[in-house]
Amino acid sequence: MNSKFFLILFLIGLIPFIFTNSYADWKDGPIVSGNFGSSPFERDFSDVKLLDAYFGTLDNKIEVEGGDSNVPFTIEFANVGTQDITGITGKLSLPFGFSGSDGPNTAINANTNTNSLAGKNFYLTFYVNLDKNTKIQQYSGTVKVDYSRLRESGVRTSFETFDFKVTGDSIINVRASESFLTSLTSNNIVIDVVNDGTASISGVDVTIDNVQTSLSSNTASITNIENVLILESSWNLGNIAAKSYNSFIADVYIPESLKGDTLRIPLSISYYNTHGDKETISKILDFYIRGLIDLTIFNVKVIELSGTQMIIGEIINEGNEDGLFGFVILDSNGDSNIKSNTQFIDEIDTDAPVPFNIPIEFDGEPKYGEHDVTITVRYKDSVRDEIFLPYETTLLVNEPSILNENNSDPTMIIISIILVIGFVIFIIRRRRKAALSLITRLILNVKSMNKIKWN
Repeated sequence: MNSKFFLILFLIGLIPFIFTNSYADWKDGPIVSGNFGSSPFERDFSDVKLLDAYFGTLDNKIEVEGGDSNVPFTIEFANVGTQDITGITGKLSLPFGFSGSDGPNTAINANTNTNSLAGKNFYLTFYVNLDKNTKIQQYSGTVKVDYSRLRESGVRTSFETFDFKVTGDSIINVRASESFLTSLTSNNIVIDVVNDGTASISGVDVTIDNVQTSLSSNTASITNIENVLILESSWNLGNIAAKSYNSFIADVYIPESLKGDTLRIPLSISYYNTHGDKETISKILDFYIRGLIDLTIFNVKVIELSGTQMIIGEIINEGNEDGLFGFVILDSNGDSNIKSNTQFIDEIDTDAPVPFNIPIEFDGEPKYGEHDVTITVRYKDSVRDEIFLPYETTLLVNEPSILNENNSDPTMIIISIILVIGFVIFIIRRRRKAALSLITRLILNVKSMNKIKWN
């Protein structure tokens, strides 16, 4: 009898080990959605599902790099449950190098205080700082979402892990090989599209904006590109890595009327950033248009004046701007022993040839016959850039004739007088031209002052 009683008690004691619990498991108190078990990969159930995590705001992803602060970080979720949820809050956990916008060792919280209908999406936006040593690479993070179901008391919690990337930041600039263009000619402009950032860009297209789209608010054009001729208007540059550039060449013909003006070329640059989003930015290149100085040296020869041999010639300017501070420089080549010499000729006008004459002097004993020489015209343009125009030629230097003091050659005297008179007329004409220009400016100034006075 006693043995049967002890057997029955033993069997009753084994029942809890044989049969499992038939009630819900409340391990951590309240019901937890996506509750961690013995493994972080164990999930019981979940009302929310993480869709995407990125730097930026909803529908506006941004590029970031180490050192950026107070950067929005958005995580998108879907309410995959069968009921609406409310009171949504979030807490973000990121790896070393990331901190809350309030400073290091502070919580990274987000609070929407909104509802999410069943089957709809919602998002949380956090604000974080990136340490300056943060590398451009992919990282992992964890987010905790607290919420409540409608018509249900208590708070549910969901944990989600995700990957995100520090992309780097692309910074686009443009530069041109030349700041000055020349009128009355075709200019080949090398333009660089420079990526000064830390993120590469792809699918780069450059377009010169149509003048009709380059208007300010008062409908006045902000560029005079409509007055020039551009051979091409769009270029495909492909990919541009960080800290590098790609170039293209624009052929621009500029008419004479734009001499002295500033040419503004508006560029539209479209590309894909590291998020795969297409971006378009506008840049403007400014160029100063200078006049054309097109010099030709001609009629170079040797003549004899009163027993002195001289190299004479003329310089014609076929451009639309005067050359300034002109010099003619004579240098010998090869075995010629003609001494170097220089003559100042001042301005090189566009309306008439400018003569020059340089006496021949020898280094040592005179050598007669052919001499190889270089005649160089040195001058400056309107922006004071110095330009050299070399002209190589071979001159025939004959032995000077012996003149009798009592029997001078009247022909040479007449030639000398004509040259002197021509040079004097040239100087008088230049000075008169300068005086007339000064008088004209004075008259215009007086008229302007009278208008201001009467107004």
